[in-house]
Amino acid sequence: MRITIAVLAGMVALLLPGTAAAVPPANDDFANATAIDPSSGSYSESVQIDEATVEGGEPGQCYYGNSQTVWYSITPSTSGLYRLSRSSSFYYQFAAAWEQTGSGLTGLSALGCATWAFGTNSITFSAQAGKTYYIQAGASFTSSGSSAITLEFIGPPANDDFANATSVGSVPYSDSVDATAASIESGEPTPPCGYGQSSGSVWYAFSPSVTDSYSVQSQYTGFWSQVAVYTGSSLNNLTSLGCRTFGSMLTFPAEAGQTYYLQLGGLFGGRGTINLNIVEAPDPVANFGWYPGDPSIFDNVGFSDFSYDPGGAGIQTQSWSLGDGAAASGCCPTHRYAADGTYEVTLAVTTPDGRSASLSRQIEVRTHDVAITKLQVPQSGTVGQTRQVVVGLSNKRYGETVQVQLFKSGPNGFELVGILTQSVPVRGGGRTTDFKFSYTFTSADATLGKVTFKAVASLVGARDAVPADNEAIALPTKVNG
Repeated sequence: MRITIAVLAGMVALLLPGTAAAVPPANDDFANATAIDPSSGSYSESVQIDEATVEGGEPGQCYYGNSQTVWYSITPSTSGLYRLSRSSSFYYQFAAAWEQTGSGLTGLSALGCATWAFGTNSITFSAQAGKTYYIQAGASFTSSGSSAITLEFIGPPANDDFANATSVGSVPYSDSVDATAASIESGEPTPPCGYGQSSGSVWYAFSPSVTDSYSVQSQYTGFWSQVAVYTGSSLNNLTSLGCRTFGSMLTFPAEAGQTYYLQLGGLFGGRGTINLNIVEAPDPVANFGWYPGDPSIFDNVGFSDFSYDPGGAGIQTQSWSLGDGAAASGCCPTHRYAADGTYEVTLAVTTPDGRSASLSRQIEVRTHDVAITKLQVPQSGTVGQTRQVVVGLSNKRYGETVQVQLFKSGPNGFELVGILTQSVPVRGGGRTTDFKFSYTFTSADATLGKVTFKAVASLVGARDAVPADNEAIALPTKVNG
């Protein structure tokens, strides 16, 4: 019997060890979707995606479509929320949820997608008992590695209903609860914050042991939230004490032994983990300022309240002691001091719930005032002649450093001649401190036929309380050619 080379080669191949041909995962096709047991509560699976395919007519709802996919199915026995999470060993991964509303691939309705394209690691979807839902997972672009999903049933939190409110006694208190599946029960009040009902709420019953003011704050992880506080004993007799949104703090007075109910929820459909903090309300912070900052006896000093309440209740009253025996109330009093001196001003503030704070600051009243009482200029001059201009300053209050600018008139207005800076001591008896300038007359002055000198004095390091007498203009000086 003749054995051909081809037959011999085939026989050798059968005898030699070899590598098995790679095959797609068992749940590569929709029809072979892995069935998830709904009684497990949480299901996790990791599948090697290298040989996975996309079958004809397979739908896509994620950003870049599908390149390799596997399928799962679940028919819940209990209605509720499910969280679908993705965590694969490659980058271009996704996991999508579908509801079966018809037969086959064409009978799927999209519920959401967690994909690398949007940076979403998980989604939640609502499922009804008895209906079938499909999970499609894999890669948007050809990849290798494991495609991993986790599907969890999310039950309502223990304090979802008013009757099951979590009891809170001592403070500070903090709690964190997964409120993704929180609901709104029949008869539940709408928080009075102006944003309507939340996507679901949880409840806390706070019974303080000490009469005091307390601050509550709620925040959803990744979402905006609101918190409302009520008194009462059942849903149909609750009285609102206040409400705050967007993570703001709500402060309210509470009596020892009385129960206060806290309703927390997400805004604009937000769901996730909610965090609650309850603390004794912080004291307000008193602060104020005044204008001008360097007042004199001629100024009406305006005081402004800059106080704030970290507890969020706000400032209700302001009481002022102005340091010279005068008092005032309200946010923004004005006051004129009769004499120079250092005055201690005190502001006391209170919040609507009775918390208080005060602050004292010293205000220095200093009346700085110099005046130009002399401006000596020559009556006449000739071109090329240098003459002296004297500016005399009087000062009766504090020793000052003064800068004097001398100007002379020209065809386009006043032009700077020179600047002198020197000390001006306090002098009585009408005596002045003189600033002496030299000026040489020019042909341009002769063309005009006259020169008018102007002097302007400025305090260095202080504000002149009466600036109107810091400027003087002399009679014109005749200039000859």
